[in-house]
Amino acid sequence: SSNIDNAYRLRGNLLLIVGEMDDNVPPESTLRFADALIRADKDFDLLVVPNAGHGIGGAYGERRMRDFFVRHLLGKEVPNRN
Repeated sequence: SSNIDNAYRLRGNLLLIVGEMDDNVPPESTLRFADALIRADKDFDLLVVPNAGHGIGGAYGERRMRDFFVRHLLGKEVPNRN
């Protein structure tokens, strides 16, 4: 079953992280899924990590993932790092 075909079924919050240099799953696959979510009028967060391969996106991706969980599972705001 394809994520793209089932994008309309998304319920809840979703964070997609893709490395620009991913050699395991082509980044365009994630972008095709994001396109399907947009066409299904679903909200989601997308993080593209430059120079990253397949994985969480290094320390930056890991921090963003933790912040996402804190926001959406704990309902708390994360520190503004800007």
